[in-house]
Amino acid sequence: MRGALVAWCLLASVCLAQQQSREEKVLADRAHAAAQGFWIYNDIEQGLVQARLTGKPLLVLLRCIPCEECVKLDDALMEQDPVVRPLLEQFVCVRQVSTNGLDLDLFQYDTDQSFAVFLMNADGTIYGRYGTRSDRTKWEDDVSVVGLGQAMTKALELHRQHGSQAAALAGKKGKPIEFRRPEMAPALREKYSGKLVFETNVVKSCIHCHQIGEARREFYRAEGKPIPEAVLFPYPHPKAIGLKLDPKTCGDVLAVTPDSPADKSGFQRGDRIQRMSGQPILSMADVQWVLHNVDAGGGQVQVDVLRQDRPVSLTLSLPTGWRQADDLSWRVSSWGLSRMVLGGMRLETIPAEERTSLGIMNSSMALRVKSVGQYGPHATAKKAGFLKGDIIVNYDGQTTFANETALFHYAVNAHPAGESVAVDVVREGKTFRLMLPMQQ
Repeated sequence: MRGALVAWCLLASVCLAQQQSREEKVLADRAHAAAQGFWIYNDIEQGLVQARLTGKPLLVLLRCIPCEECVKLDDALMEQDPVVRPLLEQFVCVRQVSTNGLDLDLFQYDTDQSFAVFLMNADGTIYGRYGTRSDRTKWEDDVSVVGLGQAMTKALELHRQHGSQAAALAGKKGKPIEFRRPEMAPALREKYSGKLVFETNVVKSCIHCHQIGEARREFYRAEGKPIPEAVLFPYPHPKAIGLKLDPKTCGDVLAVTPDSPADKSGFQRGDRIQRMSGQPILSMADVQWVLHNVDAGGGQVQVDVLRQDRPVSLTLSLPTGWRQADDLSWRVSSWGLSRMVLGGMRLETIPAEERTSLGIMNSSMALRVKSVGQYGPHATAKKAGFLKGDIIVNYDGQTTFANETALFHYAVNAHPAGESVAVDVVREGKTFRLMLPMQQ
């Protein structure tokens, strides 16, 4: 009887949560954090003060609320884990639920995520980052509670050695970007302030993580300048260079893709990445940080691994255009690119076996319109005559794009807003041309 009652209560709480509005979820989350008293809520400055007073390292969790599709590794799961909970108590823990007022000279991370952890010192030294994402809904291949615990343990070791590790940790802090705080971005400054407004419509006052990446791209687009590849392809996933890493460890190699940059550079399954560019590696996100700072034109990265408990030094060689092997389609900010160069359409690659029945050669481009936007600037393609199910075989005279990401890479810097691009589509066996306006 008691078990049935508990099950009913759990079901009722889930149903209640599902019925809550986004506003109610945010306010309930804040009330829960205040009542619990474990996290410093949305106040990094207070966290820094506490870290200085206690001598503890700082853990800053950037966690968008509410977020229905985000990674399921959240603060509640962290608090309940028997390994992670005792580790949390050795940090000053800050839970940041928006990016309003965030110091982007210090807190640089993959902003297409809604879960990111900084493990750091009160003086601003970053020991490591945690949080990786490569899919809109799946997360098990990128993060785990066990992996977070490993990263926290290593951060505590670095904290104890802080003075002797200063040179190795210097590269974990980035260079200033286009604007110091999100609300300073031209695309955001008229809409947002540096603080959340909990009293009235808190959700609308929040600058979400993905809006930072969108604002950076829009900054260059509005200036008529090429969007740098590091802004277009931020924080490349290790898969883009041929590495599959174990999310339960700090950097163990599970597999190496044949003929990839990682394979050609000598990586092997079972290697345990210790350092890259001299920086201690605490997680997959730390690997991404190093890759993010490699020049778009290619370069070399020194990597120290343990191979069967024996130290081995490798040189990771990255060729020109290496970032373009990464996937943009899962990113929330890719909707901004869709608006700019596809008028709100989203595309999918037609598999080879289906091309034959459609009479399309395997060597030709064949990108099917998966969806067409219905409102505002995202409805531009719809107004231009495009339909869901259309097959794009020629875009601006180009016929070699293998996927949506490749088209984004070409198109976003090929034509400024206001111009139109000729697009050939196949619909019901007939090919015809439509003109697609480029947008800001």
